[in-house]
Amino acid sequence: MVTAAPGEDRSPALALVNTRRLTATGEVDDLAEPGGAAGWLRQHGLAAAVPGAAELGRLTDLRRAVRELLAALAEHRAPDAAVVETVNAAARADAAALSLTWRDGPVREWHSTRPGSVDAAVAALARDAIEVVSGELGPLVRPCEAHGCIRYYVREHARRRWCSTTCGDRVRAARHQRLVVEQREGSR
Repeated sequence: MVTAAPGEDRSPALALVNTRRLTATGEVDDLAEPGGAAGWLRQHGLAAAVPGAAELGRLTDLRRAVRELLAALAEHRAPDAAVVETVNAAARADAAALSLTWRDGPVREWHSTRPGSVDAAVAALARDAIEVVSGELGPLVRPCEAHGCIRYYVREHARRRWCSTTCGDRVRAARHQRLVVEQREGSR
């Protein structure tokens, strides 16, 4: 089980981007097949059947577009216009309406007219991506600085550089190993 990167609990779009990651044994893709994608959607409160390659492709295309949006944001550059249109088209994929709920205070939520559809899930993820990129979380989203990691996280502490303790430990171990080697070579 992979530890969620900081911020994934606040943004399903950030969690979507991190469904593809690199490990010591190679690339892992939680959306590689329709069953895995449906399970991931359920796990994130976006229950939808993913019956085939077309629906899976819509989800992975959105993931690719959101990753590019986050990269552009982190690099302080404009994303490709086609990427922006991919996210906007996905956000419009479902007829949904903004509604107000009142639990411990006012909360705005989008409610689908077709709950449980891939359209509803893709639209919800795209709308969340738009909220993240244009909202208060946007400036805090960073790519993990560990070599070989392609995940993104919300940087809530100024000294944080990695998406997980695993990545941080790996970087510190590599730095220690480099120092040991340099000391050995320096003593010769």
